[in-house]
Amino acid sequence: MLAGISAFHRRDILRVGGAGLLGLTLPKLLQAEEQAGQGRTGGRAKSVIFLFQWGGPSHVDTFDMKPGAPDGYRSLYQPISTSVPGMHVCEHLPETAKVMHRFAQLRTVHHTMNNHNSAGYTALTGVEPPVDDQRLRESLDLFPGYGSVVDAVAPGRSDMPSYVSFPWQIADGSVTPGQRASFLGKQHDPLFFRDDPNDRAFRLSQLSLPSDISLDRLGNRRGLQRLINQQSRVLEGSSAAAGLNSYYDRALSMLNSTRVREAFDLSSEPEVLREAYGRTTYGQSCLLARRLVEHGVKFVTVYFAPSIGGRSRTDGGWDTHGFDNTRMYEILPEWHLPVTDHTLPVLINDLSDRGLLDETLVIWMGEFGRTPKINANISRDHWPKCYTVLMAGGGVQGGAVYGASDKYGAVPDRDPVTTGDLAATMYYALGIDHQQEVRDNLNRPFPIARGRPITEIFG
Repeated sequence: MLAGISAFHRRDILRVGGAGLLGLTLPKLLQAEEQAGQGRTGGRAKSVIFLFQWGGPSHVDTFDMKPGAPDGYRSLYQPISTSVPGMHVCEHLPETAKVMHRFAQLRTVHHTMNNHNSAGYTALTGVEPPVDDQRLRESLDLFPGYGSVVDAVAPGRSDMPSYVSFPWQIADGSVTPGQRASFLGKQHDPLFFRDDPNDRAFRLSQLSLPSDISLDRLGNRRGLQRLINQQSRVLEGSSAAAGLNSYYDRALSMLNSTRVREAFDLSSEPEVLREAYGRTTYGQSCLLARRLVEHGVKFVTVYFAPSIGGRSRTDGGWDTHGFDNTRMYEILPEWHLPVTDHTLPVLINDLSDRGLLDETLVIWMGEFGRTPKINANISRDHWPKCYTVLMAGGGVQGGAVYGASDKYGAVPDRDPVTTGDLAATMYYALGIDHQQEVRDNLNRPFPIARGRPITEIFG
């Protein structure tokens, strides 16, 4: 490992070439650790695994099916029984059906954003933007993502980063806001990487020494300069480091951390378990997420796909309007539902078997649901007015159902849930006061969640 690297004094690093050369994402993830939030207020979760289903899964074809709805609304899939008496899910989720007793369902999540980027931002932050615009772009006027808020108000206290996201940066035309720290500062951006966990030679580029630089050469100024330059190129496109300060010592110690390296070492997992998660990027990403929370990461975001999808039967997100004769009811059983059914129940059972589920909140959600009425392409369109979110672990009562949609799955019939309520519930599970305030770039105070925790789903 990077023996002796902590012996470098800050002034030695300054001589190497200044803040612009370091380019590491690690220091900015550590700068706020001493800004710990106020005391615990709710659930038992120590970590969150946020599984973001980019593109918008159809709630009425998965978890809130309406078998009594008329033709043209009723799913073309059949409902099947689950481990919860009286609860049904889609026939293409047979393994997921076996673990529904571990999930709470929030069936009335809603907002007003109909475009992917604005809806994605809303789902990733709990805050609606001023306008519903597909051209919405990152701005310091927009709110930070959940993991960045956690990193700012209640960071972890180990050499592990507080917030990690992978394996893609999601976008629809422009990069979707809500994936970074915005006005909280780049030191609260996630440790983000695009390395594919399904690659047989997977390794985290940010924590890998160039092959031609030995540990001994790190004691040499020229060797350190070369290391910094090469890692800067590896991290091209990621946010610049937040400046050289006392936290660089801790960043360098992370590079030297056996615990960090072990956390990202998927090769240490038994092959049978890797196969159980599924040999897909998403499956192996979920396995890596389990390893990261096991090693102390507080917030992990796994993106199902980099694009909204819509035409492919082998990759992409859940945006299945129906184009070019690629109908939703043909695509979902071939790609989205099998991948989900292969991975989600395995993750839940693995966390449970290791005694981690009670302290890990798992969230499965997209940016919106799908129209109750089937369109002319025998598919469904965007629908933010009512959709389903799954939560498991972290003190959540398994088998619970909060809220009810109307007979079509079109609007909340009882107990509506806003995305602000979702944010507050997440922070509640982590023991974070959802009324805490953060300040934007103009020093204006904002509560970290604009809603109330759904305490009814906690056991």
